[in-house]
Amino acid sequence: MANHTRFIAAIALTFALLVVGRAAEGQGRAPNIVVIVGDDMGYADIGVHGVKDIPTPNIDALAAGGTRFTDAYVSGPFCSPTRAGLMTGRYPQRFGYEFNLVGPFLETFGLPLEERTMADRLKAAGYRTALFGKWHLGSRDFHPLKRGFDEFYGFLGGAHDYMGATPSDSITVVHDHASVPEKAYLTDALAERAADFIKRQRARPFFLYLAFNAVHLPLQASDKYLARFAHIADPQRRTYAAMMSAMDDGIGKTIATLRAEGLEENTLIFFFSDNGGPTIYGGINGSSNAPLKGSKRQTWEGGIRVPFFIRWKGHLPAGRVDSRPIIQLDVLPTALAAAGVSPQPDWKFDGVNLIPFLTNRLTGVPHESLYWRLGAMVALRQGDWKLVSMHDGPPHEDPSPLSDLSVAELYNLKDDIGETRNLAASHPAKVKEMARVWLSWSAQMEKPRWGFFGRGGGSAPR
Repeated sequence: MANHTRFIAAIALTFALLVVGRAAEGQGRAPNIVVIVGDDMGYADIGVHGVKDIPTPNIDALAAGGTRFTDAYVSGPFCSPTRAGLMTGRYPQRFGYEFNLVGPFLETFGLPLEERTMADRLKAAGYRTALFGKWHLGSRDFHPLKRGFDEFYGFLGGAHDYMGATPSDSITVVHDHASVPEKAYLTDALAERAADFIKRQRARPFFLYLAFNAVHLPLQASDKYLARFAHIADPQRRTYAAMMSAMDDGIGKTIATLRAEGLEENTLIFFFSDNGGPTIYGGINGSSNAPLKGSKRQTWEGGIRVPFFIRWKGHLPAGRVDSRPIIQLDVLPTALAAAGVSPQPDWKFDGVNLIPFLTNRLTGVPHESLYWRLGAMVALRQGDWKLVSMHDGPPHEDPSPLSDLSVAELYNLKDDIGETRNLAASHPAKVKEMARVWLSWSAQMEKPRWGFFGRGGGSAPR
């Protein structure tokens, strides 16, 4: 019995020394960068935002271990423009990337080749780079492996099946440039790829972009995850919950692998959703944006305000809630600052480095103004005030948004997060002032290079 006890103690000591050694090995080098993006998540559908019917313990732990931003945004209420802004740190409208890429236009259009990506910039700084999941920024000349990524496993378009018709069926995904079969549930497969990449690259700095397609349509979940939600009667909500739970498991697996490899304290992690949940019109996925108004494809809060956390264990505050408005354009400048890369003036970022704000070296707000334009749907946030020009129908292309201020809406988000009380009539001067600011910004943007329904557009500045 004594020999057995000594053997167990020796094993435990060896494991502890291995973990400590790996952690020490990771210190003194540039931090790893991990960016995790959910797809079409409802704002309400995580534990820290109050969801009751979908446990999200790993997402909640990520929020608790870092800073949770209550007023975080993405630069477009659509998948593809948000990803263009993430990769460049610039408003996508600045280079004509206003609308989603659809169908065959993925081959014709994409993230403009003159724009440098996050992978380009981190690779130049010595990082190994990988994308697992959804790209949605073009194919052929716009392929991830031509935009700074060393490894790619996922799909190039905006949506993808998660599983075959039967457990024995496979789906087809892209591994680097080749189409390959995948039999695992896709969310699980992407998390497995991420874990494997972390293990393989643990000895050098890496940039991991884990872009889940969960919880985007189609609504597909394996029996393993559906079984967790037998208590949810609505079949759409039940499948959505199962898909969320699978993504939560995948995030947990990724974080656990970082911890096991001794890399947790040398890894800067970002998590956010690419837009709000699609709660109206076609493509509804069972999500909830409560208490926000609106949906994906709209510039009310429900389309553009998203869950957003930043964690860097031991370097940035844990358990912090920050109400200052930020945007996903800030991810690239923040990551580069952590990596020791100084941005050059000609990079012309619209995002800012958030680290000084998180460490209290700067006490103001990162952004005086945040802007949105999706055809006729526009918005501007300044402080607590938000100006919106919206409509209840599907998106359309309007050549002169904000030309008619009689339809503009004005809200004070501090008092009215749900945008229920339009104050435009009682504050006409504020409406005019904010409209002038938005129009000045819009004049600096390009015309869309393609339209909402995919047809080609102009590329001259508007």
